[in-house]
Amino acid sequence: MALFSAFQTTFLLALLSLKTYQSEVLSEPLSLAPESLEVSIDSARQCLHLQWSVHNLAYHQELKMVFQIEISRIKTSNVIWVENYSTTVKRNQVLRWSWESKLPLECAKHSVRMRGAVDDAQVPELRFWSNWTSWEEVDVQSSLGHDPLFVFPKDKLVEEGSNVTICYVSRSHQNNISCYLEGVRMHGEQLDPNVCVFHLKNVPFIRETGTNIYCKADRGDVIKGIVLFVSIFEETKDFSCETRDLKTLNCTWAPGSDAGLLTQLSQSYTLFESFSGKKTLCKHKSWCNWQVPPDSQEMYNFTLTAENYLRKRSVHLLFNLTHRVHPMAPFNVFVKNVSATNATMTWKVHSVGNYSTLLCQIELYGEGKVIQKQNVSVKVNGKHLMKKLEPSTEYAAQVRCANANHFWKWSEWTRRNFTTAEAAPSEAPDVWRNVKSVQGHCVVTLFWKPLSKLQANGKILFYNVVLENLDRPSTLKLLSIPAPANGTELTLDQCSYQIRVTANNSVGTSPASVIAVSGDPGNKEVEEERVRGTEDGFCLSWKPQPGDVTGYVVEWCERPGDPLCDLQWKNLGPDTTSTVVSSDAFRPGVRYNFRIYGISTERIPYLLEKKTGYSQELVPSDNPQVLMSNLTSYSFTLSWKDYAAESQPGFVRGYSLYLKSKAARCLPGSEKAVLSDDSICCKYKIDNPKQKTFVVENLQPASFYEFFLTPYTSVGEGPQGAFTKVTTPDEYSHILIRVILPMIFSILLIMILCYLKSQWMKEKCYPDIPDPYKSSVLSLIKSKENPRLTIMNVKDCIPDAIEVINKQEGTRKSLTETEPTKPTYLYLLPTEKSHSGPGPCICFENFTYNQAASDSASCGHVPVTPKAQPQLGLLTSSENGPKALGKNYVNSLGEIPAGETNLNYVSQLASPMCGDKSSLPTNPPEPALCSEYKTQMAIPMGLASPPSITLLDEGEHDH
Repeated sequence: MALFSAFQTTFLLALLSLKTYQSEVLSEPLSLAPESLEVSIDSARQCLHLQWSVHNLAYHQELKMVFQIEISRIKTSNVIWVENYSTTVKRNQVLRWSWESKLPLECAKHSVRMRGAVDDAQVPELRFWSNWTSWEEVDVQSSLGHDPLFVFPKDKLVEEGSNVTICYVSRSHQNNISCYLEGVRMHGEQLDPNVCVFHLKNVPFIRETGTNIYCKADRGDVIKGIVLFVSIFEETKDFSCETRDLKTLNCTWAPGSDAGLLTQLSQSYTLFESFSGKKTLCKHKSWCNWQVPPDSQEMYNFTLTAENYLRKRSVHLLFNLTHRVHPMAPFNVFVKNVSATNATMTWKVHSVGNYSTLLCQIELYGEGKVIQKQNVSVKVNGKHLMKKLEPSTEYAAQVRCANANHFWKWSEWTRRNFTTAEAAPSEAPDVWRNVKSVQGHCVVTLFWKPLSKLQANGKILFYNVVLENLDRPSTLKLLSIPAPANGTELTLDQCSYQIRVTANNSVGTSPASVIAVSGDPGNKEVEEERVRGTEDGFCLSWKPQPGDVTGYVVEWCERPGDPLCDLQWKNLGPDTTSTVVSSDAFRPGVRYNFRIYGISTERIPYLLEKKTGYSQELVPSDNPQVLMSNLTSYSFTLSWKDYAAESQPGFVRGYSLYLKSKAARCLPGSEKAVLSDDSICCKYKIDNPKQKTFVVENLQPASFYEFFLTPYTSVGEGPQGAFTKVTTPDEYSHILIRVILPMIFSILLIMILCYLKSQWMKEKCYPDIPDPYKSSVLSLIKSKENPRLTIMNVKDCIPDAIEVINKQEGTRKSLTETEPTKPTYLYLLPTEKSHSGPGPCICFENFTYNQAASDSASCGHVPVTPKAQPQLGLLTSSENGPKALGKNYVNSLGEIPAGETNLNYVSQLASPMCGDKSSLPTNPPEPALCSEYKTQMAIPMGLASPPSITLLDEGEHDH
């Protein structure tokens, strides 16, 4: 019994020792601790990188462990981050873990420690944390350098809308540091006397070159800053996958980009299929191919992951393979059996596995637009007949195909061009004419419009013109005009003609267009009406014509004033009474004339109406030349008769007359107006465009005025020009002009008449004294003794009579009042006895010396009263005669008052027949015949009482 008790005690002690040993062995894995902890810094990414290992693990033993990591800032007691990191651990394996700090690591000192615990199902016991490692301190500030100020982080890249922490580190806490974001001051949190932190939330994108942040000290000129780069990220879009042959899937997407950055971030794409668990790294940025396995998997679930420095984003796509079939384009496409109206199209398609039925679509293009569309089911070969085509027309036919069972996408188009065959023209040419009479002939200019492609049905080669004389129907004339001519000119007589025009191509002839020309046009005068153009053109209307009318034609020129004119016309039906004429050639400010013709049943046009208008009226281009007339003190008249209003770029509705004066108020009939230069004047409005004169009335005398005339249209007035100056005359100036002008005119007229009649006036008022050497009497006397002698001397001829008239002093009487008395004649008898009998003497008188005797019927002989008898004294001395006579003559002229004494000159050859014959004595002594002209003398009347006559001796000559 004792032995059993001893054995029992020994067994219990051994069991207790074994349990204690097992407990120690099993507890060793639970106390595994991290060792060799190292901490490194990545300043670019603001990360702490940790690495450690576990040394106490058995060889080849793997356990799941969890590590608890603590990170403190500034002080170890200030723990800012705690995280449990789970992983599978092997013996002496180096484990790594990273932590990204929101605060730049340069801004504060950080400390890291960790502990571990077993977290494995192989050890069912409770886990226990190992002891903490010692704190590993990270202090970047010690390696910054000696600069007085630092700002962190450097050149950080963030996404738009992110939160960013900024800090500055100052070497002197005495400086007051201010920080600014794009010039706006920021308010931060002071970590210690030398470090301040700023928290920026929802950072915006400002510019591609980044956001500027800087700090500066209040003392000194220390400024430090950083650039914060903000990226605008665009998500990956349009992710899609499809197959063309059920063998390869082609996945495409629109890659996202980091907009707002000068350089794009490198981005990688990964394609993962969840049903098969396969994954592939895409080599391209916008597409990736995936091979379809032979087992014909139908459902696919793809995940596309885009990853770069800043982020990782994913998109998903789930689809059935048979629903994503995109067939390839049809091939061997041909257009066959092409006629004028039909064509056949054939093609082949690529097979797509067992799903070979495809739906093909055919489109036919004509003139750039789809005119036919048809769908056809096809397995291998396709065929389609295209009908109702136009002759000689270019077409384009194209075909594409898609999966008939599950439509996904059409294939690419396959296109073929073709042209149908020609046919005869289907429409008659549109023909018009212009008729004018030249020298008794009718000149007809034919015009026709080219047929359209649909009407021509081919290339027009020529036009046939057939002339038929309606007065002689059997007379026909054919003209062939080669294309592309659009008209011809015909010279016809005054007969009526019918003209037929046809167009011809290589296949046939078009229907004929018929127009007639009458020998008597009979066009009546039609008044022209005005029409107003709009943006759509000219709206024209006319009255319906009674009787049979086959249609109407509207004619106009697109280039008015141009000799070529570019005549245009428009054919209208018989029931049409209005139309809109539009053309791209219509220009603003150009006047267009329209003529509307009616077409009779005989196809003869006749004029109905004329219309004129502008597509858009403009202001007048120039102003009239104004002439001023009838200027008075109170008015003047303006006229502009040579102004052509029809040549203006609009209908002239009237004229505006602007008048400037010093007067503050405007005259009746005018109103105040402000010009473009802000000057004020008076404005007269002339509403009648045909009025070409205007009288400005109610003016002030001797006043200064300025006027300017301009036309106006519905748009506005013409250009502003220079004002013409005018000054009204004084109120009495016209009276002076009426008096002075006639006087000046009369004086000028008298001067002109005097100049023209100067010779006549001289002869009548003051004739020249006759020169005896130039007397014509000399030619009548022929000296027998000396034929060369032309001058008469006293000795050659003795005077036969001297008449002396002595006017009594006292009261002067006119000749009419003087009592008529018989003149007294003194006869000088010749001294030579050889002369016997009277001889003829010539008597002439000079009115210069006896003006009072002009009324006497005698030869200027002035009668001498019987009471005054002349006394004759004979000069015995030959020297005294001429001297005495000359002296007495000169003295007498100087002493005799004007009008008192008259001189009467009597030739010594005077005939007794001249003068008053009744006064002659009955038997006067007959003077000797004088054959030569003797010296003539003038004796003044009344020199002495009684007058004396001195006779010269024959031997004395007058020199």
